[in-house]
Amino acid sequence: MKLFEVYPLYDVIPVKGEGVYIIDDKNKKYLDFYGGHAVISIGHSHPKFINNLKKQINKIIFYSNAIINPLQNQLAKKIQEHFSIKNYKLFLCNSGAEAMENALKLCSFHTNKKRIISFKNSFHGRTSAAIAITDNDNIKSPINKQQKVTFLELNDSKSLEEELKKGDVCAIVIECVQGVGGLDQVNEKFIDSLEKLSKKYKACVIADEVQSGFYRTGDFFSFEKFNLKPHVITMAKGMGNGFPIGGILINPEIKAKYGLLGTTFGGNHLACTASLSVLEILEKIDLKNKIIELETYFRKKAKRISSIKKIKGRGLMLGIEFPFEVKELRRKLILEERIFTGGSSNKNLIRILPPLTIEKKHIDLFFNSLKKLT
Repeated sequence: MKLFEVYPLYDVIPVKGEGVYIIDDKNKKYLDFYGGHAVISIGHSHPKFINNLKKQINKIIFYSNAIINPLQNQLAKKIQEHFSIKNYKLFLCNSGAEAMENALKLCSFHTNKKRIISFKNSFHGRTSAAIAITDNDNIKSPINKQQKVTFLELNDSKSLEEELKKGDVCAIVIECVQGVGGLDQVNEKFIDSLEKLSKKYKACVIADEVQSGFYRTGDFFSFEKFNLKPHVITMAKGMGNGFPIGGILINPEIKAKYGLLGTTFGGNHLACTASLSVLEILEKIDLKNKIIELETYFRKKAKRISSIKKIKGRGLMLGIEFPFEVKELRRKLILEERIFTGGSSNKNLIRILPPLTIEKKHIDLFFNSLKKLT
């Protein structure tokens, strides 16, 4: 049996990870400046992470959510220690797309409405409703297009109010730093309007933190830079450092009832152990100051390369924009310089999403290679 080929693949076979490096089957070492779509937050094969998972495997890996799993409560408590707003509730699932599906469902239940406002260049997942609110018609099937979605320009408060006035919007879904779309950011004035307008017209706000959460931008969640209190926050990727886990944080305005949401594998013992381990390890790093310092250093190094048009994004969720398409440059970075980077719907932009454990010396290696190739 052959694989169903939906990914264009580079000819690299990773067999091992060590810190910020990937090692292939020929024992070649690659600098990981992409983290598998911002998933690798504490580096590859962190010994504490591995040991914690081994210990849990020897106890219990999984059982149904029909019984008490104390690890879920421990994870909720630990997330609260990092998160600035109190009294949210946690629901665990398996991925970012599943988190978004549950967020949209909750908001529709809460408002009894069904139209969604999303933004141009957004990406929210590949499942049914999540892909419907993603701004890319090429990856949507007819069944996805049944959803009622309106796409607006980012930071356009006037258009937002015009749509909300119609009275049928259940949720506004926002990435404060866009990921796949190319690292554009919301501004404070727009977020202030969003907060006021959502209350005025009784629409929910969903903050998509699947890629930007867990300190990726310097703050635990990227929206915490602003005066915003979302109804639901989605998270995944860096939450488990490679172990599949996702979740939503739910504003106390939305009330729980039995049967409202459900999952088979979500919040299993091994997944909770993975996420608890990530947070335990991140606590030992002065992340906010470190990430600000690394971003500053990154931007300083980038200014020395004349072919770079613009640096976008925040923290260690960055984009390097060139005046040309970067497909060939990314290919050379991987195959010639052995550095993983990410692409974007902006064909001129390279995405940089390294483990949060990188150091300045790794940024030097990256820019030395980039200078050589450009």
